[in-house]
Parts: sequence; C-alpha cells; structure tokens
Amino acid sequence: MNNDDLAQMTEKELLRLHGAAINELRRRKVVRTQNNPVGDYTEWLVSQALELKLEGNSAAGYDATDAKDKAIRYQIKGRRLAQKNHACQLSAIRNLHDKLFDYLAVVVYDHNYNIINAVLIPHAAVCQYATYREHVNAHILHLNSNILNDDRVKPIDNLTPEV
Repeated sequence: MNNDDLAQMTEKELLRLHGAAINELRRRKVVRTQNNPVGDYTEWLVSQALELKLEGNSAAGYDATDAKDKAIRYQIKGRRLAQKNHACQLSAIRNLHDKLFDYLAVVVYDHNYNIINAVLIPHAAVCQYATYREHVNAHILHLNSNILNDDRVKPIDNLTPEV
C-alpha cells in the first residue's frame, strides 16, 4: 500500500486501517494498549535492546527494570516528529525529584519511524535539563544538543526496529 492508495480512502476507512494495524501490533505484543503506538512501540524496542523487563502500566514513574538487576529502573519516552527540524519536546515527567527512575531512555523518530536519536540519560542529567511547568504539574525535557553532547548521556546502539 502506498500514499496514493491511502489518498483514495475515506476518513472512516483510514481510521479502520489504523485500528486494524494497532490490533495486529497488539497481537504481536509490540504495543500493549490502544493508545498512540509511539510510546508502546518505544517501550518494546528499548526493552528488547537493553534486555529489560517491562512493568505493568500501573508502575508509577518507570516503565521497565533491568532483567538482571531489578533495582535499576528505566522510564522510556518516544517521540515521532511530524516534520523535519520540529522541536523535540518529550512528554511530561511527573514527580522528577522523587527519583522514581534511574535512567530515561529516549528514542526520537522521523515521520516514517526511522530512528533519529536513541539515548540513555541518567536521572541527574534529567534533573539538570528539565524545566518544571506548573500548568502540567510536571517537568518538561527538550532533547537538544546540550543533552546529546553531555558525557553522561549514552547512545542506545543496538536498537533493531525491523520486526
């Protein structure tokens, strides 16, 4: 199926196709919810690459633990950029100073789900760069060159998005 095929479809047909794709991704255990698949896909991808155990959706402040050392907790964020040079603001980080995670794993994709950046940011660096926003009662982090050039931030090299 190509973009021309999609252009011929009605809005309802496109939504049905989206729903069918999400259902198939759930069947394959790539996504865990019916939500926007970026978050679930990123959690799955990072957990595979780093050999993490995904926690239940109710785990507060983190998404996975190290399979060997359950004391190491990871919060995982994904962001799909709709267009080139779009600002890379991640979703809200709640209760940052409670240190509910040890590392923030971030994967940024282009509009076709090609990986642009994949990094592990230690909690201390997140605290340094994130800004508290009262209106969302959370910290906001923009993945930018300051963070990417920080020596504490490590690339996640072994992501294999082809399934």
